[in-house]
Amino acid sequence: MEERYTFFAEWYDPHAALIRKYQLLYYPTDQTCEMVDIKNRRLFLKRSKCPNIQLTDLFLGAVVNVHSRQLTISDFGDDFTRLKLQSKKEHTLGIIKPNCVSKLGEIFDHVLLEGLSICNLRMITLTTKEASKFYEEHQGKPFFHDLVVFMTEGPIIVFELIGEKAISRWRELLGPTDSTLARQEVPSSLRAQFGTDKTRNACHGSDSSESAGSEINFFFG
Repeated sequence: MEERYTFFAEWYDPHAALIRKYQLLYYPTDQTCEMVDIKNRRLFLKRSKCPNIQLTDLFLGAVVNVHSRQLTISDFGDDFTRLKLQSKKEHTLGIIKPNCVSKLGEIFDHVLLEGLSICNLRMITLTTKEASKFYEEHQGKPFFHDLVVFMTEGPIIVFELIGEKAISRWRELLGPTDSTLARQEVPSSLRAQFGTDKTRNACHGSDSSESAGSEINFFFG
């Protein structure tokens, strides 16, 4: 029987301003894909070649391009796919914020000691527009303006991590968002050691597989 992997995927339709949900079927033997429109219960894309997609590209939170549509993998679609891939390595995004770029070496020592690998890395300086876009989920909150100002005051280091349970392990390494609380509760955490408050808290880490996929795509897509 031919091997087939099934996922649930989402695509933002800019014309209708809504998120459309699909079942994405992937056949690794010939690198073909098939899509089913979940809402309308009909075939959306007949099985066709997707030479740009490999099985290693398909993980929770991943963003893949299927015939010009940027799909976000939101969940496994069946037990076979879940059992085969759930224990595979996760990807997540990390950011060393402006106040801690000088601590790059020490922070990466902690990352490597945790058993995580860095597979993408770049140093950039965000514009106000870019920082506002990245943190748009926080627009309207009291700390949003200060956060954007802080994140644009100097260069940052953005990096993609890969490893078993990378998302939760990286966030555990970071510690609580508030650096003061981190020093009280997890003094060995990165925020306890290098952060000063809730905003200048040393590093960022994706909080879910969906966030990881979109954030990785934001910087490396």
